[in-house]
Amino acid sequence: MASIGHFPATHPLPDWRNFGVMLRVLLGVNVMALAAALIQVPEPSGWVPRYVEMAALVEPLLLLALGLLAAVRDLLRRMPLGLGQLAVVMLVGGLAFAQNLFWQSLGFSDSGNALRPALLAVAASVVLLGYFELRARAFSPAQAEARLAALNARIRPHFLFNSLNAVLSLIRARPQQAEAALESLSDLFRAAMRDPGEMISLADEIALGEQYFELERLRLGERLAVDWQIGSVSLNLPIPPLMLQPLLENAVYHGIEPSPEGGTIRISIEQRGDELWIAIANPATGAQQHASGNHIAIANIRERLALYYDLEARLEIEAGEQSYEVRIILPCRTPNS
Repeated sequence: MASIGHFPATHPLPDWRNFGVMLRVLLGVNVMALAAALIQVPEPSGWVPRYVEMAALVEPLLLLALGLLAAVRDLLRRMPLGLGQLAVVMLVGGLAFAQNLFWQSLGFSDSGNALRPALLAVAASVVLLGYFELRARAFSPAQAEARLAALNARIRPHFLFNSLNAVLSLIRARPQQAEAALESLSDLFRAAMRDPGEMISLADEIALGEQYFELERLRLGERLAVDWQIGSVSLNLPIPPLMLQPLLENAVYHGIEPSPEGGTIRISIEQRGDELWIAIANPATGAQQHASGNHIAIANIRERLALYYDLEARLEIEAGEQSYEVRIILPCRTPNS
C-alpha cells in the first residue's frame, strides 16, 4: 500500500495544490497588503479605500500565481530546494511585472516604474517561502511520524482489550466460536500494529470494521445490527489506518450497548466529486454526546487528519434527537498527488 514519504507540512517547498497552503498564502499576502495600506496613508481613516485599491491589483496576480504554481508543483519539487524557491520567486516577480505593464497599457495604472510592483511581489514571495521553510522544520517527518504513533497508541488499548474481552466471554460457553474469534482477533492485532505512516486501502479498512463487528456480535447478539451503504467508489483509494474503527467502537459502546433493545449502526461511504464521504450513524443516547471516551476519539481522529491532509480533510458531527452521526470527508487522491 502507499506510504507517506512526507506530510503536507514537512516539505520546505509547499504543496501549492493543498488547500491549507493556498489559504495561508491568501491570508499572508492580504495581511501584508493591509500593513502596506496603513503605512502609505497619512490618516488612519483612509487605509480601507487604499487597501481596496491595492487588493484590486494584488488579488488577480495572487490567484494567477497560485494556479501556475499548482500546475508546475511536481516540476518545482524535483528541483533542488534552492533552485525551486528561486523559480517560485522569479515566476511571481515576472507575473507582477507583466501585469503592471498590462494595466499601464489599458490606462489603469500610473506609468511609473514597472519594476516596483515586481520587487514588492518578490519580497512577499521571499517572506512566505521563509515562513513555509520554518514551518517545515517545525513539522519534520520524524516528528510527524512520532506524533502519529502516539495518537495510534491511544487507540490500540481500547480497541484490543475490548475485542479480547469479547473473545474471553466465549471460551467456556462456546469454545469453537472462541477459536474462530481468536483468528479474527489476530487480524485485528496486525492491523492495530501497522505502521501509522502507511496508508491502507478503503477495502482493507472496511474489512477491518466488519471483523470488529463480528466480534461485537458475539457479545451483543441480535442487539447489534449493521447497515453498510457503499456507493460508487473505488475500494483501492488509500486512507489513513484505523480511521473507521474508533468511530465504529464509539457507535457500539455509546449508541447500542446502553439500549436494552439495541439498534442499527449505518455506515455510508460514497464519492462526491473529488471527495470521499464516510458517515457513521447510530441511535442517539444522552450519554454519547457527553462521554469523554467519545470526545477523545473524535479529537484523536481530527489531529490525525490534520497530520495527513492539513486542511483538506475535515470531520463533522451532527447530533440529533434520534441519531448521532459522524462524517469524515477526505480528498480522493494519493498523498503525493
